[in-house]
Amino acid sequence: MSGQSLLVPGEITPIRSVPGNIRRPEYVGKPAPTPYTGPEIQDADTVERMRIAGRIAAQAMAEAAKHIAPGVTTDELDRVAHEFMCDHGAYPSTLGYRGFPKSLCSSLNEVICHGIPDSTVLRDGDIVNLDVTAYINGVHGDNNATYLCGDVDDESRLLVERTEESLNRAIKAVRPGRQINVIGRVIESYAKRFGYGVVRDFTGHGINSSFHSGLIIPHYDSPHATTVMQPGMTFTIEPMLTLGTHHYDMWDDGWTVVTKDRKRTAQFEHTLVVTETGAEILTLP
Repeated sequence: MSGQSLLVPGEITPIRSVPGNIRRPEYVGKPAPTPYTGPEIQDADTVERMRIAGRIAAQAMAEAAKHIAPGVTTDELDRVAHEFMCDHGAYPSTLGYRGFPKSLCSSLNEVICHGIPDSTVLRDGDIVNLDVTAYINGVHGDNNATYLCGDVDDESRLLVERTEESLNRAIKAVRPGRQINVIGRVIESYAKRFGYGVVRDFTGHGINSSFHSGLIIPHYDSPHATTVMQPGMTFTIEPMLTLGTHHYDMWDDGWTVVTKDRKRTAQFEHTLVVTETGAEILTLP
């Protein structure tokens, strides 16, 4: 495994501005979002709007990823994604969500999720997760991926490749009439082949006009995830696999989640809609 030193918090730059003509989610400026009470099954108009939001989120993430290189700060990646979303009329969903101060999450190496972009400089051999969500026309599109920075060791590279494969397998398992727990069963059984940990406390989620609707999508085989998938349901699948334990610690910032053993972790995510025969990915560039 890479001999990189462990991460420490950097300096956070001031909150970036969003043009006044761009519609804000209802939670901006509030301590928490209003609980979602709508349906998990969306109509065709909502799904079409989510395709637009998902495409912008995917394109913004890809644009930021072009800048991943040794010497670049995570704050610079945030700037690129922020400007892309604003230029396309979308609001960066994470900005102001429960007080989160940036327009994407940047989670490096041992960070499982929710890393805050700051003055941290990318190093040769890092693995870098970018999590980007766009809000436009009243709906959200959410995706993330883990990228290689420079010359990455084989163990980390394989972790990244296999985490993406676990997402692909999970998407193929989506079918109307099946319980949600089939998703986690597929991911966990694949991860166990390589001795990877599967993060349990951070999950996929329902998404629509709400960033997080309340529907939970575990990435392990949970006996409680018995909700039956139906056409029109929209949610994310976003497995987080680790080289060691699935247990975690939280930094003092209240956001940054790191593996308890500080071993590396990778994540991939798409927003999906259940179709009559399977799933459609809504976060394609």
